[in-house]
Amino acid sequence: MFELGNSLREARVRQDLDFAQVELATKIRAKYLRALEDEAFEILPSETYVKGFLRSYAEFLGLDGQLYVDEYNSRYGTERLVGEAPRRARVHQDRGLERKVVLIALAGIAALTALVIAAWKYGGSDSSNGVPPAVKTPAAHPTVRELRLRGVGHGTYVEVHRGSQSGALVLAATIGRGDVQRIAGSRFWLYIRRSGGLDVSLGSRKVSLPVRKNLRVLVTPTRTALTNG
Repeated sequence: MFELGNSLREARVRQDLDFAQVELATKIRAKYLRALEDEAFEILPSETYVKGFLRSYAEFLGLDGQLYVDEYNSRYGTERLVGEAPRRARVHQDRGLERKVVLIALAGIAALTALVIAAWKYGGSDSSNGVPPAVKTPAAHPTVRELRLRGVGHGTYVEVHRGSQSGALVLAATIGRGDVQRIAGSRFWLYIRRSGGLDVSLGSRKVSLPVRKNLRVLVTPTRTALTNG
């Protein structure tokens, strides 16, 4: 039996070598070389590294590398293996736990995705019978009617009352050729001095007027009636 670390150190010192020179030659980091000489084998990553570095370091110093490996096995091998076994078991346990966590996370994501799809697909429907809600059609705006008077030929003088002859006077003017007057509403009483000088329409309906002078007429969306007033 001999001291592994002391014998390595003595061989290195005899050859006047420092750790930097040995590291350059063996490619073994200086901190591991120092650990071998101090027999601080727990610093090295695993027993495989210990044996490999021992062999390489000893042979670099001109020593019997296998002899150093055998001596290490007889003194430390069993102890190192016992110490490493629980660590490997813990590594396997940690990996198993990580896998479980990943599986649980994936299951949660899948469930959340399914809920989002279901909410998107059925969220707007009536849950009592599964019938989608009726689409509401915007109410149509009521048609805005207006009386349109356009002068033709020589034009004519016109009076317009709202609703009836006794209604409010909304226009009293001569409408010349090409002139246009527009009055909002749907029921009017008109006095037209020359009916041939005027085109009349109410909304989209063109009003037909008899050709005569001093025409008095009631115009509504559904009819045109002569009056005596």
